[in-house]
Amino acid sequence: MNYHALATDYDGTIATDGVVFPETLAALKKFRESGHRLILVTGRELPDLFSTFKHSEIFDRIIAENGAVLYDPSTKESRLLSSAPPESFLEELKRRDIAPISEGQVIVATWEPHQNEVLQVIREMGLGLQVIFNKGAVMVLPSGINKATGLNAALTELKLSPHNVVGVGDAENDHSFLEICGCSVAVANALPAVKDHCDLVMKTDHGAGVVELIEGLLQGSLNFSPFKSIPLGENENNLPVALDLLNEAVLICGTSGSGKSTLATSLLERVSAEGLQIVIFDPEGDYNSLEFLISLGSPERIPLVEEVIDILRNPERNLSLNLLGVALEHRPELFAEMLKRVLELRSRTGHPHLIVVDETHHLLPTDWKKEPHLFQRNGKGILYITVHPESVARSVLETVNSVLVVGENPEGKIQDFCSVIDRPVPPLPVLESKLPSGTALLYRREPEVLSLVRTEKPTVLRKRHSRKYPEGNLGPERSFYFRGPDDKLNLKAHNLILFVQLADGVDDETWLFHLHKQDYSAWLRRYIKNSDLALEVSQIELDKSLSPIESRLAIRRAIEANYTLPADQPSGRIDPQK
Repeated sequence: MNYHALATDYDGTIATDGVVFPETLAALKKFRESGHRLILVTGRELPDLFSTFKHSEIFDRIIAENGAVLYDPSTKESRLLSSAPPESFLEELKRRDIAPISEGQVIVATWEPHQNEVLQVIREMGLGLQVIFNKGAVMVLPSGINKATGLNAALTELKLSPHNVVGVGDAENDHSFLEICGCSVAVANALPAVKDHCDLVMKTDHGAGVVELIEGLLQGSLNFSPFKSIPLGENENNLPVALDLLNEAVLICGTSGSGKSTLATSLLERVSAEGLQIVIFDPEGDYNSLEFLISLGSPERIPLVEEVIDILRNPERNLSLNLLGVALEHRPELFAEMLKRVLELRSRTGHPHLIVVDETHHLLPTDWKKEPHLFQRNGKGILYITVHPESVARSVLETVNSVLVVGENPEGKIQDFCSVIDRPVPPLPVLESKLPSGTALLYRREPEVLSLVRTEKPTVLRKRHSRKYPEGNLGPERSFYFRGPDDKLNLKAHNLILFVQLADGVDDETWLFHLHKQDYSAWLRRYIKNSDLALEVSQIELDKSLSPIESRLAIRRAIEANYTLPADQPSGRIDPQK
């Protein structure tokens, strides 16, 4: 279930003429006993509520006075979310014989038709107050205070996201808190304006409508998802295409440098803009520079599971887990431990809403058998990114419904995916051997769809691998080796810092041997995954007019233009005049 809490109004919703019937109370208790949270959102003052309703302990939080007071029934402590209007305001209302008047800890309330007089006093006194209406009641509160602000304060204390909350109400003052909930519901007796703006309307009224809602939630028959589809781009017919990214598993695959990260970043920006929480398992340190993410871990520091969970408990924090400090062979084991804890958190709270697994073939290889049924139970809301779909565990790919292919050999990637899960390959259109930049082939399994999509670009281009390639350790298989024409040398550069340092020191024969073979651009393209830099370096390699010193300097400058190298690195600067 995506919904982990129910936020409900009192009068006209769970209560009829101020009374909550036994069957409604029983349903509320059942919902909370099933492990979910209950939040009461009412315009009543606490003493008035307690004199009428004797079961406040069934709620995890009570928001009173239309959002101005937050009460914790477990500790019996209340917290004001705003200051009260000045005493002079209340005195002026009484002087004008406005009655009856109710004064809470913050709220001041009366009844129609006194609203015009109340507004006149507010204007004359120059006060930052607002008037909220509720079925004839005229409630005065500080500007900006309403049931939504109160609910947000309660959710912050409970470490819940509003996207995982169902809200139910009936009247004008419920609009604000219903709008921020993942699913908004009106009972049958709600005002027409409330019904018109809600996602669902119950068949029954008052408490019976809330019972109907709770039964639907517990039985899984509530047919509404809290998550919107995420815009992807436009298809061949210029029609918008969206991904149900948080209600299914999605795979992005393509060759190195094909635009997988650009496409993923575009989707992540849109998910973050919706206020949804993201966690990225990032084996290569590719996502450190995205502003909406907290980055944890480095080539020198391995993230701790407990600190990961502690950060993710706050649904407003997005997290990228840099696993460069973990040896390649140990990454699947650490990933499995972290993923299990993250999924446990999501089962309790509903967030993080999107889990991203970059370099999936490293973290979930074909022989991954730690918990083969883990993804069948928890496979929604996961985005996988890989170069090699055929190298990903079958138990993972079986949960994927949408595949996005970018770059070279798009038909081959679809065939690889279908081969792993023993699914017939769909009829493929005639495609170019390499898809144009900004284009993806979308394959949906259910219902089956195959189309080309012009994808939307991210608004902020990611700075490529700002620390991974300059400072990280690429490992023996991805390092550059200065060997020379007779393999006399074996100088390993496991990152760009070492590469430029070793380039300064090797003899001209060794340098030119690799230069003329275009080994430098090939390494930058294949392992550093920077096709623009590789192209620039290949042009330097082909320029026969450059001396060894000049070509060294040109390649160094090209690298430094793409990456900020540490200021304290050994310089070894080349003097072109020598």
